[in-house]
Amino acid sequence: MVSTPLGGGREQPARPPRLPTPPTGWPIGSYRTYGEAQRAVDFLAEGEFPVTDVTIVGVDLMLVERVIGRMSWGRALAAGAVSGAWFGLFAGLLLGLFVNQGFPLQLLSGLALGVLAGLLFSAIGYGLSRGRRDFSSASQLVAGRYDVLCQPRTAEQGRELLAKLALKPPATPA
Repeated sequence: MVSTPLGGGREQPARPPRLPTPPTGWPIGSYRTYGEAQRAVDFLAEGEFPVTDVTIVGVDLMLVERVIGRMSWGRALAAGAVSGAWFGLFAGLLLGLFVNQGFPLQLLSGLALGVLAGLLFSAIGYGLSRGRRDFSSASQLVAGRYDVLCQPRTAEQGRELLAKLALKPPATPA
């Protein structure tokens, strides 16, 4: 805990560092999935454990790109039109709020211009790819395992609690 500079006695929790820094602490558990690591930290929190001492660290990081489907001119243009429509509606809404005349007209104008811009940019982007990427995908950063680290002052207590969790049967999904 950190006290205020004026010595007011009011304590604030330590903040995480702003710059990327390696994690510190002792390992108190290792899990195959993030969900299992999250369940462990939830269990610690329910046991009144000081979870501000805990860090979940993904080890052996991988970028996983899951292919969703085939990309074609039709799909590229449709995706561009939809994203342009959302942006156009937002722009039309903002314009309509600050211009005192014709709110529905401002909204429809924004929608139409957004769809056209989305179509144009999507066509340019897909055309420039020249068939080198004819699929759509979603990327995700995952780890080979997730370690739960704890500051040394409470690590033994954390290990004991997680040992109790390991004895419990896994929860069935609802």
